[in-house]
Amino acid sequence: MGLETALPTDAILTTQLQRVINWARRSSLWPLPFATACCGIELMATASSRYDLARFGAEVMRFSPRQSDLLIVAGRIGIKTLPVLQRVYLQMTEPKWVISMGACASTGGVFDTYACVQGIDQFIPVDVYVPGCPPRPEMLIEGVMAIQRIIDENRIPPRDGGRRVPLGIAVQPTHTVQPQPVGLTVGA
Repeated sequence: MGLETALPTDAILTTQLQRVINWARRSSLWPLPFATACCGIELMATASSRYDLARFGAEVMRFSPRQSDLLIVAGRIGIKTLPVLQRVYLQMTEPKWVISMGACASTGGVFDTYACVQGIDQFIPVDVYVPGCPPRPEMLIEGVMAIQRIIDENRIPPRDGGRRVPLGIAVQPTHTVQPQPVGLTVGA
């Protein structure tokens, strides 16, 4: 922002102004959903009235990369889709953050094939990983809150030789997996 560069860095007002700027950034995230599979349904549920992503200032889903600052990649990414994802990422405004939602976007999931990318972090920098297959809406909300904590700490992703350095934060699951109610047997 031009306002940050115009003010001296050693004044007390600048510190308070930085807090206001960070508060405005964290309270007005504009996510760009890049949903290609079942994680997209959970992403839609997160924006619905039951989970209400609007409470966190991220209700304005933008489908234009030039108006977005948070990319949510939800679902598997094919080799043919990868150039589109990279172009969308490059067209987003700075500062920008990326959430990798689900096992397919983070590691390729169960699709260990030549046609699916085995983790988008090989091609674009990822700030927060949301685990699950598909992750519940609460997990995505926790990922958005992790991005907000990053913004509050003024941790704008730095550049390293022209490339953006990912923060690589993994959200911890908020639930425990229960065992199956009936024992499974193979072959009788």
